[in-house]
Amino acid sequence: MTTDRFQRPLRDLRISVTDRCNFRCQYCMPRELFGADHAFLPRAQILSYEEIVRVATAFADLGVTKLRLTGGEPLLRRDLHRLVEGLAAIPGIDDIALTTNGVLLAAQAQALKIAGLHRVTVSLDALDNTLFQAMSDTRYNVTDVLAGVQAAQEAGFERIKVNAVIKRGVNETQILPLVEHFRHTGITMRFIEFMDVGETNGWCMGDVVSAQEILATIAAAYPIETVGPLHPGEVAKRWRLADGSAEVGVISSVTQPFCQGCTRARLSAEGKVFTCLFANHGLDLRPVLRDGSPASALSEILRKLWTQREDRYSELRSAGTELHPKAEMSYLGG
Repeated sequence: MTTDRFQRPLRDLRISVTDRCNFRCQYCMPRELFGADHAFLPRAQILSYEEIVRVATAFADLGVTKLRLTGGEPLLRRDLHRLVEGLAAIPGIDDIALTTNGVLLAAQAQALKIAGLHRVTVSLDALDNTLFQAMSDTRYNVTDVLAGVQAAQEAGFERIKVNAVIKRGVNETQILPLVEHFRHTGITMRFIEFMDVGETNGWCMGDVVSAQEILATIAAAYPIETVGPLHPGEVAKRWRLADGSAEVGVISSVTQPFCQGCTRARLSAEGKVFTCLFANHGLDLRPVLRDGSPASALSEILRKLWTQREDRYSELRSAGTELHPKAEMSYLGG
């Protein structure tokens, strides 16, 4: 087990496979800054599937057991199931998940399941279609996302979650409709506090709907009871509707930081490793991946990086740290 300076073990790796997305959500990729003229990463800079597998193998050697594929929108990367096959063959990796906006999932869910993907998380910030399109700045409809969720159910994934970022004055009215829609489905509905990730989403504390407010909204309609974590380092606090019809979760990075339990590293699409979601720079692995260095050299670089880690941005968040430059959500994959 590889631990950092606060004795936090390295267990999870989030892998961004692309910085491109077919949505332009205001809290992630606002169109005024990510428009038609935005320069996305050139193909030559993006890691190949073979390179990603090499990095994931090195992380597995250091204790990582869980992988999550993100973006941008990961399903925009061609033949993603090929990457899943490669990752599933790595000794020590026992859980591979995907986070997606869901609109391309219906066509790919079965192939991903066969390839070895275990779990799926779908982002859906509103059931009201007008609000959904306004938040995601897209021509896709809620029905496109729900079709992806249904396809994931039919494919038989071990667990399916739906995530909603809640922003004050925008979509807090959707909390109960989302809970109600996914009751009796076996799908976990999770709500995320609006976070100050990146430099482009216009974050301010006044826009945050706290975990306490979210839970109070749910509890006013459905009595709830706490549920223990499934594993160490779980970021969402879990609750269950008392009638047993659903489980809900809340990710409260702003009002209830969980830095002390963070076990995640992040790999950008161009091969940079970040040790915190709120970091402003990462360690570029492409030189060692592309100069013929042995696998042991890569593992040693990652071991040194993690053992020196002391990130805890959310615990230290203040008016001063909020001005600290940070990599964009679409680049790191959240």
